[in-house]
Amino acid sequence: MRDVLVAELAGRQFNRISRAQLEALGLSRRAIEHRVKTGRLVIVEEAVFAIPPVLEHDDWGRWMGATLTAPGTVLSHFSAAAAWGFWSRPRPFETVTRPGSGGPRRHGGLWVHRSATLDGTCTELRGIPITTAARTITDLAAQRISRKALARAVREAVRLGVTTLGEIADCVGRHPRRRGSRHVMAALARYSGLPLERARSGAEVRALEVVREAGRPLPRLNVRIAGEEADLSWARERIIVEIDGAPFHLDAGEDARKEACWRAAGWEVRRIDARLVYTEPEALLALAPA
Repeated sequence: MRDVLVAELAGRQFNRISRAQLEALGLSRRAIEHRVKTGRLVIVEEAVFAIPPVLEHDDWGRWMGATLTAPGTVLSHFSAAAAWGFWSRPRPFETVTRPGSGGPRRHGGLWVHRSATLDGTCTELRGIPITTAARTITDLAAQRISRKALARAVREAVRLGVTTLGEIADCVGRHPRRRGSRHVMAALARYSGLPLERARSGAEVRALEVVREAGRPLPRLNVRIAGEEADLSWARERIIVEIDGAPFHLDAGEDARKEACWRAAGWEVRRIDARLVYTEPEALLALAPA
């Protein structure tokens, strides 16, 4: 019966369960050791177990296991950024933060930070304790990542809807002297006034940057025209620019249908490949009104 309860709890936690949870279910230390010796449990982190088989490429399982290593532990920094979806670079270790003070240290397969300012900056994501996306941004900035990488993280976090520019600014405002705060504020200033919340892709956000940096009028983003949603549009000039590329605009027939609707309503439609928005911004400017 206890094994059933163990399996049920582990199943709700991406196949991870802590020693404290096992003991709460009635398993003694000796019973836990016996299950490890007989292969019914596998140690995946200090005081954290999984039921075999353990998947090799299971981010969510690793993240859950990391937060089960000690009370009050939350996923943070690069691991939290990856979980929120705005960081995709390789991570040599999973990163967590625990209440307290002191510098970061490695514990097993984890890089552990301490913080006395976690209150109000933590939440849950799919049941995993994690720093909010806004707090995660400020944590990344404190790691001295490049300004370009930080700006990209801000842009993607807002585009994905996991935070807002205002929430990030509020988080910085609580601790304005924290390392990296100036760089976060510089990234926010870069994007202030841009309607990032309506963006569907990084290419759309980059397009807004290109247009603004060139001193051109900013387009409306993803608004409906003649009943169809247009990527970039300038109402006065009645110009629409569609950004083609994955994961959108893969259906040529649908694109042609929408374009016909817009042209019938008196709009000029121009198209550009998403890759050119990044590599040849002048190609986008050639399509945008002066």
